[in-house]
Amino acid sequence: MAKQNAVFTTPAGVRVEAPPHMRKPKSQLTAFNFVNGFVFILVCLIIIVPLWKVLIDSVDLTAGYGLRLLPGKFGLAGYESVFTNKSLLRPLWVSIYTTVGGTFLGLLLSTMGAYVLIQWDMPFRTTFANILLFTMIFSGGMIPSYLVMRGIGLTDNPLGPILLPAINVYNLVLMRNFFEGIPKSLFESADLDGCTPMGAFFRIALPLSKAALASIGLMFAVAYWNDYTNFKLYITDRNLYNFQMKLRDMMQSSDLPEAIGGATENTIRNACIITAILPFMILYPFLQKYFVKGINIGAVKE
Repeated sequence: MAKQNAVFTTPAGVRVEAPPHMRKPKSQLTAFNFVNGFVFILVCLIIIVPLWKVLIDSVDLTAGYGLRLLPGKFGLAGYESVFTNKSLLRPLWVSIYTTVGGTFLGLLLSTMGAYVLIQWDMPFRTTFANILLFTMIFSGGMIPSYLVMRGIGLTDNPLGPILLPAINVYNLVLMRNFFEGIPKSLFESADLDGCTPMGAFFRIALPLSKAALASIGLMFAVAYWNDYTNFKLYITDRNLYNFQMKLRDMMQSSDLPEAIGGATENTIRNACIITAILPFMILYPFLQKYFVKGINIGAVKE
């Protein structure tokens, strides 16, 4: 018997009206629902309209400006100009290896740090956790950070933009909360069977944390791919620029790739922007379910 049916049929063929508590509630248009829906639509338009304009302009070969629903003259010459330009290949590869290496390192440090913080018999476990949480509110600042990075030789070093964001306390706390949701009896059973703590980490904690690993890994990857500040502060060698820094230089100096196939300056600019955001536009739908599940499990305790 479905709860939403107001009338149902008994085995004897008699139609009986469902009791009030089993009826589907009638939808009512209240002021709150109206305002909520209006704000939601407005926010979606604020996000979608600029993205749609950039996408249309990247395949529009006409020289006009303004908002269009469809391109005046469709063509992929803007993307061809971007991908055949040799000056963009090196920054693109810098972004790729920075994202892959930084994401792996960030996940490694976050998972191992979180695993240490769930060792209930470790001395000063709460103290270490509080120290980490303190850094989420207070930090040394930009100038002391730069002096430290310069002192240890990580300025104009490709390892600098990888190592600096690898420790993210927010992601570490999410991972710790996720590990705390794993039944303690599993770790105790592994200990009784002679499994070492690192063995329990690789054989129990990590296999049960795929959703959290996917969600935190996605956050690390997006942060590394879109990284602009660290390259701006710590990298002065243009050969070490990532794609975002190269894109910024192109926008400011008008040093755009050579136009191919009738592509205009506006077309090439917008094609560069779409190229920068396209990888995660493609990747996110496949990781969305893991992302939502990992965040909910890691942040909400029942």
